[in-house]
Amino acid sequence: MAPKTPKKVLRDILEDLKDADFQKFRVELLERKDGVKTSQVEGKGFLDVADVMVSVYTEKKVLLVADEILREIRCHGAADELAEAAKKAGFPYQGGSSGEEEHFVDQHMVELVQRVTSIAPILDKLLKAKIMQDETYDEISALPTCQAKMRALYRGPLKGGKRCKDVFYEILEELEPFLIKDLMGK
Repeated sequence: MAPKTPKKVLRDILEDLKDADFQKFRVELLERKDGVKTSQVEGKGFLDVADVMVSVYTEKKVLLVADEILREIRCHGAADELAEAAKKAGFPYQGGSSGEEEHFVDQHMVELVQRVTSIAPILDKLLKAKIMQDETYDEISALPTCQAKMRALYRGPLKGGKRCKDVFYEILEELEPFLIKDLMGK
């Protein structure tokens, strides 16, 4: 038997959703406003939706996105099944099934506030990803120190939830890779 791909894991989970829950899933997917077009999923079945999600989010991230959406629409059982299936298939998976684990960005807040230096490009990328508005960008950019800017990020845009923190983390991985590796070792 061929090993399961993230797309296959996702298809299996979506296939098992009740019609009403699948409809909620599609609506929530569209409300994310991060690349999925209405015409791609409206009136489509689970196979098409899974294909679209993989093409938009990549196999690396599609299961995490699906987990977030399932939990958002209160399909926690399906999200837990997704986590279990992903683990069985051998995919690195950090979905929200535990609910208790603190996000890396929160866990290392003090160190990040003190040690992040490339704040301007981070703000640019957060603005481009629509994690913050122009007004917030301008307010944070006007602050005098990197530490003040980082604190303002934590008080504002990073309160937007797990997705905001995930985007912030990915940006940090790109712009501050040595800092992230150092913090992961702690």
